[in-house]
Amino acid sequence: MPTSTSPAPMPKLPTLTTQAEHLIALGVHDPARLPTHVLRSFAAESAADGALLAVHPDRVPASALAPLLRHGDKPGFVVSDMTDVDRFTSCGIDLPDAPLYLAAGIDRGDHMANWSPEEALPALAEQGRTPLLLTEGIHWVLNQPAALERNRCFMTIGSRLRKPDGTLDARTPALWLSNGTGRDGRERRGAPKVGWCWWRNRHTWLGFASTEGRRI
Repeated sequence: MPTSTSPAPMPKLPTLTTQAEHLIALGVHDPARLPTHVLRSFAAESAADGALLAVHPDRVPASALAPLLRHGDKPGFVVSDMTDVDRFTSCGIDLPDAPLYLAAGIDRGDHMANWSPEEALPALAEQGRTPLLLTEGIHWVLNQPAALERNRCFMTIGSRLRKPDGTLDARTPALWLSNGTGRDGRERRGAPKVGWCWWRNRHTWLGFASTEGRRI
């Protein structure tokens, strides 16, 4: 089993009302077809500060959320060879049947850095945790930018792409900060990046983000 490292301390998530207001300020409610009062009411009526407020991926996909990410003055983007990003959907995870839901006990999974997705998935299950979806990971960074830092980034292996023959694509989505190399372009150095890694590959700078559970 790969060597683990100690997880970096993470500040507490903003309150749910603060998260809701930030999503509204970013305009997330528009593509999600959610009146602002619905977002505000959901946040106000949920007694679960410390949880992540997420919009169901059926309402707003990763391609619409990624450009809203910011690191310094750099906007987020999806890598150019991931034009099918929105086809990476929930795999083996039951999501609440509601436009808004909460994900509790979010963890970046730093202790799993240098593990492969293939190794991390069963380990998370043994711990009673489930991996984050890509859209959940983006929501997390939108409301807690400190979740994404140089050499401390994360994969979101709760989202997978199922091919027409029923098998799973070997790519697994992740969020990290671009080095500005290759097709990213120098102007994107330090920008939040939605990309992918192989199912059996390890990366020293990628943990595996997960949650204790989801609920309305």
